[in-house]
Parts: sequence; C-alpha cells; structure tokens
Amino acid sequence: MACFLAPVVEAVVLTIIKKSVRKREAEQIKLRSHAEMPDDQPLTDISWGQKLSWLTNLLWGGVFLLAIEHIWHGEVVPWPPFLTAMNNPEDIAPMLHEIATVGVSMAVFVTAIWGVMILVADRIYKRAFVLKQAAQEE
Repeated sequence: MACFLAPVVEAVVLTIIKKSVRKREAEQIKLRSHAEMPDDQPLTDISWGQKLSWLTNLLWGGVFLLAIEHIWHGEVVPWPPFLTAMNNPEDIAPMLHEIATVGVSMAVFVTAIWGVMILVADRIYKRAFVLKQAAQEE
C-alpha cells in the first residue's frame, strides 16, 4: 500500500545530511588548499559525502521502483488523498502497519547492505593505496 514511504523519509533525511557533509568537506578541502600542505599528499579514504551519495542513490532508486509498482497496481493515484488506502478509514491501520513493518525493514535492509558495501569499498581502497605506496618506494 504505502511501504515505500519509510524509505522516502530516510532518503529525504539522508539527502539533507549529505548536502551538509559535502559542504563541510568542500570547506575542509578549501582550507587544506590554502594551508602549507604538500599537494602530493593523497587521500587515504573515501569521503563520507561519497558514501552517503551511494546510500541516497540506493534509496531513491528503490523508492522510484516501488512508486512505479504501487502506481501500476492502483495503490497510488494522481488525485487526493493519493493513497487508495486513505479512502476508507478501515484501511488506514493496515497501511500504517505495512509502513512500520515492510517499509522500515526494507529501509534497514538497504542501509545494512550499504554498510557492508562501504566496508568492502574502504578495504579495497586502502589496499590499493598501500600497494601504490609500496610500488613507489621500490
């Protein structure tokens, strides 16, 4: 019915956080460029802005697909109240239950997969950095 609303809320909140993190990272890069630091000092980690971008892309992609699926099945309509479950007051409780169970579990699952993804990506990135340093020292 409306299970995609839980990932929508998470995606909106994380998009706002991502913009704030990216802004702070840009300021840090600007400060670092004005400081007396060597330009050849490489980055040794994937930025949190990039990692949050991966999560928001996963969430927004899933939300888009779920919204299309709900429109296809007639659960979402282009006129108020938009959710067909809202037309009948008896359907509101099952809809809220679906959001709380199915929607939240989907959002948690996507976030958990993202967590594993960033752990693997950090490990690969750091291994490549160490190998590159070892090759430069030889």
